[in-house]
Amino acid sequence: MAIADTLRFAPPHPAARPFLVAGAVLFLLGLLISHWLAWLAFVFILLCLFFFRDPDRVPPPRRDAMLAPADGRVLEVALARPPAELGLGDTARWRVATFLSIFDVHVNRIPVHGTVTRIAYRHGGFLNAANPEAGDRNERNAIAIRLADGREIAVVQIAGMIARRIVCSVREGDAVGAGERFGIIRFGSRTDLYLPEGGEPLVTEGQTMIGGETVVALLGTGAAG
Repeated sequence: MAIADTLRFAPPHPAARPFLVAGAVLFLLGLLISHWLAWLAFVFILLCLFFFRDPDRVPPPRRDAMLAPADGRVLEVALARPPAELGLGDTARWRVATFLSIFDVHVNRIPVHGTVTRIAYRHGGFLNAANPEAGDRNERNAIAIRLADGREIAVVQIAGMIARRIVCSVREGDAVGAGERFGIIRFGSRTDLYLPEGGEPLVTEGQTMIGGETVVALLGTGAAG
């Protein structure tokens, strides 16, 4: 978690709007009915502002830099096959799994310049996102992005034990840039990043990631275009 993001106010992500509206309604009702309800609604609004905070990030200027898609702690750096629903083949590639606690910024960011080629949503369970089996068994939204050199990467939004809503704002065919926002996972989750074939990770397990800023791998100038 980026400490600076915790200590300073950042505007909330649009996904916070229904929660903030509900909190405001309860607050107004509390003023008329019970001050205890008003205080509870006020605390709820503050918690929503904290959880849905959406700070600006400054991606590094290198176009060949592959960036972290989320804030959080690296759970695992290991070889794994990408989600079958993306059609990226059975060859194992490096996967960097990041766990987002309820204290982390939950806005997801595009890791590299490219084009979205496929988005596949799959229903599943709600294991603790830190569970090694969560990537295979939990509800998830997988996104494939093609680089300029034709290689593809995958980013997977995975729901956690508390999370019950995955939001994705990009569509197949969209041209995307490194560091751009593309979605959010509500209330604790995990984000997996699959490097392109031949890519080598520069991060390690236990490392703290800053979405849109931490460099996960360098892809070479051919990949950036």
